[in-house]
Amino acid sequence: FCNSYHLLLHPGPEIIEGAGGLHNFIGRRDRPLITDSGGFQVFSLAYGSVQEELESKGELKRASGRNRTRDPSENCAPSVKVTEEGVEFRSYRDGRKIFLTPESTVQAQKAYGADIIIPLDELPPYHIDRGALAASVDRSHRWEARSLQEHLRDVREQAMYCVVHGGIDRELRTKSVEYLTSLPFDGYAIGGSLGNGKAELLELLTWMMPLFDAGPRRDKP
Repeated sequence: FCNSYHLLLHPGPEIIEGAGGLHNFIGRRDRPLITDSGGFQVFSLAYGSVQEELESKGELKRASGRNRTRDPSENCAPSVKVTEEGVEFRSYRDGRKIFLTPESTVQAQKAYGADIIIPLDELPPYHIDRGALAASVDRSHRWEARSLQEHLRDVREQAMYCVVHGGIDRELRTKSVEYLTSLPFDGYAIGGSLGNGKAELLELLTWMMPLFDAGPRRDKP
């Protein structure tokens, strides 16, 4: 599993593609590779790590943003800006602005040459009101559909897995499963917040996994 966010910042898709793709770049020529979209790291920029967000109930990153002294060059802009088109953030290496879109993350993963690639999605925190969570799920669906369209223009023997969202809300999870499995993805992944601990995680997965056994869904990984 290779991290698209860090690869995007350094050494960059062009260098990796020029080296023959990730399989040659890291010497893993006879085994599969998967790359993510970078969305999880964008979430971390906005909320801190998953553990930090859970322990602080979403307050840690907000408090940090209020209290720290900003560099004037930042113009008081937030570290992450999410729009319908994609996500803007600053590189931790040199501070430059980067705009990540559903299309650009797929193009980067094409350059990496991974066997399984992941569409761009938004990862909301565990502590979020339902209206904001529902809006985030809908945005992820739109972004994933755009990612799939970009992928299908040039498949390159790569598989794309969708990412099911909805947090611990069963209605939103069901909606996400039904929508994403209606699209021609090659497989399914479960993303978003999966609870505040192992017990909630297991409860959610025990309920949710049978949804993937319905009809033709069972034929995909």
